[in-house]
Amino acid sequence: MESSEPETQTLFKVVLNDEAQYSIWPAERDNALGWRDEGTRGTREACLEHIDRIWKDMRPLSVRRQMEP
Repeated sequence: MESSEPETQTLFKVVLNDEAQYSIWPAERDNALGWRDEGTRGTREACLEHIDRIWKDMRPLSVRRQMEP
């Protein structure tokens, strides 16, 4: 069975901002302002699976800090 989406060889990277929020970005592109490489690269699916495994609290870091006792 063929997929309706064209296959792509795009390599992605996981990026992280100062609020400890994750995203993916095409590996060959410079990061958007405020984002840095997290260290993981691979297919879009692999990067999203990695984020799903490690990002347990989606609240921004500043909110988590405010809520600490």
